[in-house]
Amino acid sequence: MSERPALLGLRHVALWIDGAAFDRTVRFWVDALGMRIDWQPDADNVYLTSGTDNVALHRAAASRVVDHSRSALDHVGVCVPTAADVHAWHARLAPQAEDLGIAIVQGPKTHRDGATSFYLRDPAGTTVQIIHLPGVAH
Repeated sequence: MSERPALLGLRHVALWIDGAAFDRTVRFWVDALGMRIDWQPDADNVYLTSGTDNVALHRAAASRVVDHSRSALDHVGVCVPTAADVHAWHARLAPQAEDLGIAIVQGPKTHRDGATSFYLRDPAGTTVQIIHLPGVAH
């Protein structure tokens, strides 16, 4: 077997967003989470980044049905540097949940592996985990 090429890790995710939730979902990822628009080729596609990753939001055309029950995707994780940051994000987002169009699914907790996280559902219904992973370099 030949030498394995280098990987940088899982740093890109693309999500289909129902048209009715598209603009609010973009605003959530930009305004609430602080990601910036890296590229917006048109009104139906937005590529966001925090500087080391890429989240693509694609507006689903009327012919495409966004059916979360048919996807193997459980959630996407947004990493933060410390466990305290997880709690700080929760304290920032939870009081604004209704205004942001999000739902807190589970509050902060420490997992068996030492990770700390909480879960929310963005305006399009995607489950997002805000997580500190002690073993992941920042």
